[in-house]
Amino acid sequence: MADKKEQKKGGFLTALKGVLYGMASHGNVTAALRTRMHMEHLFMFITLGDMLGIPVLPPYYSLRILPYAVPNIESWKQRVFRERDFTDAIY
Repeated sequence: MADKKEQKKGGFLTALKGVLYGMASHGNVTAALRTRMHMEHLFMFITLGDMLGIPVLPPYYSLRILPYAVPNIESWKQRVFRERDFTDAIY
């Protein structure tokens, strides 16, 4: 019986700790993910910008990086060419 009370108390404290941690760090995690997204966009733009007609790097370096970037090209193009509304800036 005592084991059940400790487990229930521990479950509540664990849940409370998780909620408080989420409340305290959600903004930081969101900002870090947004920064990562922008850095990935910038990297893809610099290395593969010639696909859009903007040569930034010489093709030699782009071709050396190409095997690592191939899995991300299709989703990157969709994100870059997606129509945007003014409400997208809010989120």
